[in-house]
Amino acid sequence: MAQVLHNFLLSKEAFNDISNVERKKHLQKIKIIRHLYMNSANTNAEICQTFNLSLPTSMALINQLISTEIVEKRGRGESVGGRKPDLYGLHKNTFFVLSIHIERYKIKLAIVDNTHTIVVEESIPSKISPNVNIVDFLFDYAQNLIETSQIDTGKLLGIGISMPGLVSSKEGKNFTYFLTGQESESLQAALKKQFNKPVYILNDAKSACLAEFRFGQAKNKSDVLVISMDWGVGLGIIMDRKMHSGTSGFAGEFGHIPMVENGKLCHCGKRGCLETVASGIALVEKAKDGLQEGQTSVLRNMTNNDFDNLEPELIIEAANRGDQFAINVISEIGINLGKGIAILIQIFNPELIILEGKIAEAKQFITTPIQQSINTYCMIQLKERTTISLSELGPNSSLLGSTVAVVNNVFKSQLALAKSEIN
Repeated sequence: MAQVLHNFLLSKEAFNDISNVERKKHLQKIKIIRHLYMNSANTNAEICQTFNLSLPTSMALINQLISTEIVEKRGRGESVGGRKPDLYGLHKNTFFVLSIHIERYKIKLAIVDNTHTIVVEESIPSKISPNVNIVDFLFDYAQNLIETSQIDTGKLLGIGISMPGLVSSKEGKNFTYFLTGQESESLQAALKKQFNKPVYILNDAKSACLAEFRFGQAKNKSDVLVISMDWGVGLGIIMDRKMHSGTSGFAGEFGHIPMVENGKLCHCGKRGCLETVASGIALVEKAKDGLQEGQTSVLRNMTNNDFDNLEPELIIEAANRGDQFAINVISEIGINLGKGIAILIQIFNPELIILEGKIAEAKQFITTPIQQSINTYCMIQLKERTTISLSELGPNSSLLGSTVAVVNNVFKSQLALAKSEIN
């Protein structure tokens, strides 16, 4: 089955060699594969209902996918009276995606299979710098990871990359970072040429939002905001069951809304942005300032008084140990963030706000001051209809989101090609 999916995804020329009936069947099979990827195992009846197919037609398509080892039986579903129905899901290791998540001070790479399982991963210390040739850098490490994983590269569907900054997925460019080499061709095009596979880039907050939308608490909900709280602050927007990116793809630059008059200079060039008072950067700076002023804290021993290596995770760990200084610093960040969230609630009127990222790991130490701030600054009629929740997807939500972006785009292209060839 080494090249099963590779052969299954047809080129324009291959479509010319099959009949119109076979093209229509191929279209339905692609829809079923994508549906099973997004929704896990389904019964034949559920697939019929989703795609408005008759039971015999759907079963015939499923059996064809089973014969090519793309789909397999996955036990039995719940009975609604009578015999329990068979469940059908994608065969493990049918395809893989190379997912890359670029953070401010490190890069995570992972090979993810079609059951959302991380096959192998690696984390590389790397500070975002204009001097880094990001295309060659990523390619070299990715090649090593692919070799380590020992996967069949014919099953590698594509590469998904989530990164901070003003990212236009449509243009394939990052307008904040990695600008070197983007003048002649987009970052996405350069990476695609190097990998010789489909490549999709997206903003890290939107990647996390996409993961929540497909697999997390935002699934099947209409109006949700996903706030990424890492070194920076990002926002993913779901309205009317659709993710919104804006005209240029830049919607959600929540962290760069000015909140403090004549405040600190932000790396975006403006002063007093929310990110300067309510982010991982702000958390570390506040903690450093306090420690250098002589504040008592277990952070001194945890860092051996080397505050240059202080990270949000250490401050959160100190808070979990009951360190009052760490708790107070996190609380101050939460209050500032809550002011910004109160504004979002009054603009978007969401049913749910999901907090994710490094700072979300502080749990009650960050959610309590956020809620207190919302209670102070938000209209009662709006805040009472909004639930604040912590993400349940874990630390790899951005990796999962960029994986979904690859699958979505590859299958969307295949569906568009199939439809265009049907007479």
